[in-house]
Amino acid sequence: TGVISSLQRQLEIQESQLRRAKSEKEVLQKKFREQENQLQAMSTKLCSLREEQKHEEMLPTVEEENCRLQQVVTEQESQLAEQNKLISELQQTVSQLQAELLTSRTLIRKQQRDQEAIQRQAEVLQHRELQARVALERITSKFERYRSKVIQATFSSAGSKPPQAEVTDEEVLEAMQKIINERMEFYQILKQKGIK
Repeated sequence: TGVISSLQRQLEIQESQLRRAKSEKEVLQKKFREQENQLQAMSTKLCSLREEQKHEEMLPTVEEENCRLQQVVTEQESQLAEQNKLISELQQTVSQLQAELLTSRTLIRKQQRDQEAIQRQAEVLQHRELQARVALERITSKFERYRSKVIQATFSSAGSKPPQAEVTDEEVLEAMQKIINERMEFYQILKQKGIK
């Protein structure tokens, strides 16, 4: 946005200079036409004076004025050429600034679209994270109920002492392994005695 504002200011300055240069060019062209008209009038007058021998004494003055006017016209043509060159440079600068402004606006629109896409992705990820948290809480709750039932079943069997404090998973596993081993031993004894 700062770049666009800067480019717009530069563009306005260049366009203002271009308008001023065109205005100066029009003034110079008007003067140039006026000088040409004067030159044409003086040339016509000079031709007329040359035809009329009775005005021979005015001929040097007219020729001097004619030379002066030609010099003025030459200077006006030079200034007009400089103004044309300046206008051409200003038009080129304005075109370049307009292209940079268009590029900056296109880039900003692309960044806005990318930002909106990222925002949508972030919202999707937040929704999925919430779903994952809910699922994790559900699984954790189920696991805790299952663990509680396992502990209850393990320590409620005959010969087991109920736990006095929080039981670790290793302690539960050891207690279950002990019950399994005792049952296996009991099974082997019954098998040796032939009892089904």
